Parts: sequence; structure tokens; C-alpha cells
Amino acid sequence: MVNVKRFEVWIVGLNPTVGSEISKNRPCVIISPDEANLYLNTVTIIPLTSTLKNYPTRVNCSFEGKKGQLAIDQIRSIDKVRLLKKIGEIDVKTCKLLCDVLLDNFSY
Repeated sequence: MVNVKRFEVWIVGLNPTVGSEISKNRPCVIISPDEANLYLNTVTIIPLTSTLKNYPTRVNCSFEGKKGQLAIDQIRSIDKVRLLKKIGEIDVKTCKLLCDVLLDNFSY
């Protein structure tokens, strides 16, 4: 089983998709807790996109010198077999902002 950690960035094979789901191989951030990542065959991810939208479900970020957004509106759980290659981690500032936006979007 693949060992992954929260806030790592992986290239993920997202196909096949349906409708408006983000597709193809793309960088995604692991957001599931490390305890779950250790024992489960699935992880929860948020795709990175270079298409900038002014949505409350998007978090601006920079990764490997490229500007983009974390697409919280495309959050999903995937099997670890979709994880193709670890390419890094997001910075602490982006981690905190991501968590704040997640809380805002999913709080009661």
C-alpha cells in the first residue's frame, strides 16, 4: 500500500470522469488525515487547476512556480491506485488557508 501524508501533492489519474468532474492526470493535494491514510486504501484529494475562477470554493496557490487554485468544489475520495507520483507538498501558509476555507464551506 502507498504511504501518503496530508498536504502532499501527487499526480493523480482522475479518469474516467462523469460530467463536470475535473479529469486527466493532474496534481492533487491529499487532505485526508494521516491516521486514515495509513490504514485505508482510499485518500481524500483536492485537485489543483491552472484555470482561475472567482469561486468561494477555490484557494489561490502557487506550486512549482506556477499559479493556480485548489478546487475544493472538486473534492473527492479516490483509491490509492490512482496515485501515480509524489511531486511535493504545499507550503504551510497554503495549508492554513485551505483548512480555513474547508471549515467555512462545510461548517453549519
